[in-house]
Amino acid sequence: MKFNTYFYAYTGKVGYYTPEFKNCFLLSLALRYSILILLLLACAGPVHAAGPERVIVGNFSSGVIDGWGKKIFSGETSYSLVHLGIDTVLKADSHDSASGLVKKITVDLLEYPYLNWRWRIENHLQHKADEKLKSGDDYPARVYVIDSGGLFFWTTKVLSYVWSDNSAKGDSWPNPYVKNNVKMFAVRSTGDNISTWYNEKQNVYEDFKRLFNKDVRYIDAVAIMTDSDNSDDHATAYFGDIFFSAD
Repeated sequence: MKFNTYFYAYTGKVGYYTPEFKNCFLLSLALRYSILILLLLACAGPVHAAGPERVIVGNFSSGVIDGWGKKIFSGETSYSLVHLGIDTVLKADSHDSASGLVKKITVDLLEYPYLNWRWRIENHLQHKADEKLKSGDDYPARVYVIDSGGLFFWTTKVLSYVWSDNSAKGDSWPNPYVKNNVKMFAVRSTGDNISTWYNEKQNVYEDFKRLFNKDVRYIDAVAIMTDSDNSDDHATAYFGDIFFSAD
């Protein structure tokens, strides 16, 4: 996200901001940097287990997108339910933009440690910088899992599962903006085919423990995003159903 553009859009001045603007600006960066992400989530009630075997997060195949809130940061990534083959899926289309969808959901990771989802991308970002740098913080697809710090937002911990453009599959690294709060994990990379569906299954409980050295029992939200604003590029991705499972 381009700070100067966003800052100027609010104040009309460079180097000046009111306390009210400062609070608004920090909150608007929540999804990208994943610290104050629960600004969006406060509008929705918590969702709990849908059954004995799984917790449904995104039921896109049923043509349902209820409970997901949109947050726009720099331009607007388009999210829409579409038919792809015989399936109904969520399409994300980013043109030099950064916006995402967030769903507040409480999940007990001791009961449902595994996050399951399907995704595919149609292209890689061609003009992207190193992902370890702020200028490279763009991904054709990412899925966040958030352990909220509530009012103590600085204690928020976030796992960001990404489809990487220049890191090896299985690599992990701290987010360049909030190194202590957000850990990136490359689930897919350039070695994986585009226009191909992949089914993912991550042990979120173990990932929190391994990457943060923290036992997290309850998570508070899940988010998805396709963004290309830093690279001035275009990215298209599709997301299938998302759910937590016991095994």
